[in-house]
Amino acid sequence: MVEPLIQLQGVSKSFGERRVLDQIDLAIYPGEALVIIGPSGTGKSTILRIIAGLLPPDSGQVLIKNQVRQGLVEDGEDLIRIALVFQQSALFDSLTVEENVGFFLHEHSQLPRETIRSLVEEKLALVGLQGIADDYPAQLSGGMRKRVSFARAIMSNPSNPKDNPEIILYDEPTAGLDPIASTVIEDLVRHLQQAPQGCGTYVMVSHQESTIRRTADRVVFLYDGKIQWQGLAKEIETTSHPMVRQFFAARTDGPIHVLD
Repeated sequence: MVEPLIQLQGVSKSFGERRVLDQIDLAIYPGEALVIIGPSGTGKSTILRIIAGLLPPDSGQVLIKNQVRQGLVEDGEDLIRIALVFQQSALFDSLTVEENVGFFLHEHSQLPRETIRSLVEEKLALVGLQGIADDYPAQLSGGMRKRVSFARAIMSNPSNPKDNPEIILYDEPTAGLDPIASTVIEDLVRHLQQAPQGCGTYVMVSHQESTIRRTADRVVFLYDGKIQWQGLAKEIETTSHPMVRQFFAARTDGPIHVLD
């Protein structure tokens, strides 16, 4: 049996009176592409933040390589590095692309600046953005900023392999992009999973059908705080689960309540 990289066991989370996650059990395995789907406001991004160690569960536990995480990521070191790509890219506007992509190494390594610059150029080339290292985020299109955030997420440290990301968390990476730009990002996600200098495991949150179908190996459907269905991406076509059928048919009638 392959050991999971990360497990959620009985994880619950509430915000005020609203329970967003209710006793969630989830395992994430090395080398898989897992996409969490469901209607807006059902806790998908909350799961990512709990996995990343940015948000504590109210109950339950998070295991990293079978060891229980104590506290948040800022309270200690996880056994693996987890990279998070935020929905809005979350680049530092006052820093150049080179400084954004190399931020982790500038802050957490003793590598010379010229070495970091070379590594940044390598990652930018991997996402198809050669020659923009000295630009600022405001000079870039939305799709380019997304790709810069991808380059930052896969930044590795050749002097300390423990600093290299073993899993990437993508929060709605194609939100707000036109269909062609979305396809570029979807292809890039798969490319970075397979590239030797990329990262072989990822978890993505998405509600965009093309992104789900092009980037998922396994799909988890979240609604009403619980995992309602999970299966292989190809099983989306054959499952009779009423929530999955309603979601992909974009119907207003069915077990998923439509918000007024």
